[in-house]
Amino acid sequence: MNKETTASSKAFDLPNHVLVIEDDPVLVMAIEDSLRDAGVARIDFSPTTDGALEAMKRAQPDAIVLDVHLADRADGWAIAELVQDLGPNRPRIIFSTGAPEDIPEHIAALGDVLEKPYQTDALVKLLRTPKRRGIVGRLRGALG
Repeated sequence: MNKETTASSKAFDLPNHVLVIEDDPVLVMAIEDSLRDAGVARIDFSPTTDGALEAMKRAQPDAIVLDVHLADRADGWAIAELVQDLGPNRPRIIFSTGAPEDIPEHIAALGDVLEKPYQTDALVKLLRTPKRRGIVGRLRGALG
């Protein structure tokens, strides 16, 4: 197991399968190196929305790193909206953008946001933290 405990926080296992949807090849190489070094078993990449949808049809990832301003679409968050339909075991979403203010608030609430430029170790650290729960999960936790 890959769990670390400190006095103030607990690190969680990294996802086994990460889909990186990013059209910057230099950033893709840096993300790949960091995720492999951290121990992620499977990393898939796509520079386009269509390629990302095809990759998700082949195998549902545990987490998605999503550039919201891809060359083929300026609203990469449309993928996040589709992922929400996958139910409670849907992949975790981490939005990657140089303009976080451009992401509609209801979309940003679907995942975590990393502002470009970012260090890839920040991505790994974020993947080691618990997945944000949606409003229904938070309500269940409060009532249960």
